[in-house]
Amino acid sequence: MRTVLVLTAAALAACAHTVATRDMPDAAEGAAIFAENCAQCHGASGKGNGPWAEGLRPPPADLTQLDRDGRFPRAHVLSVIDGYDRANLPGQEMPEFGALLEGDTVPVDVGDGVLTPTPRPLAALLAYLESIQEG
Repeated sequence: MRTVLVLTAAALAACAHTVATRDMPDAAEGAAIFAENCAQCHGASGKGNGPWAEGLRPPPADLTQLDRDGRFPRAHVLSVIDGYDRANLPGQEMPEFGALLEGDTVPVDVGDGVLTPTPRPLAALLAYLESIQEG
């Protein structure tokens, strides 16, 4: 006995939407998240010169200079944003962004070749930060 699966156009569209939302977000999606959550301290361009930066100690990082020897430190950047790797940072002024840790996940290669399920907003912000590197 043979089974034949017939999908309607609506079912195919739903499958395509599910697959599309599981892809790594682009930098434009992350730019909106950055503008809403990060630009106040890090500045619109990410250089650490936002309107709230004055008086913060340590000053906000220049996020356009994170690239090290031609490699963007994805795992480190994610761990600083999500709060995991901030324990030894002086000042502790950078807030935690719980909303970035919620929602659907997408597979992200953090540099070790393993795809790690990462909340989509966090992955989008990562894509944006990687796109603004100048070094």
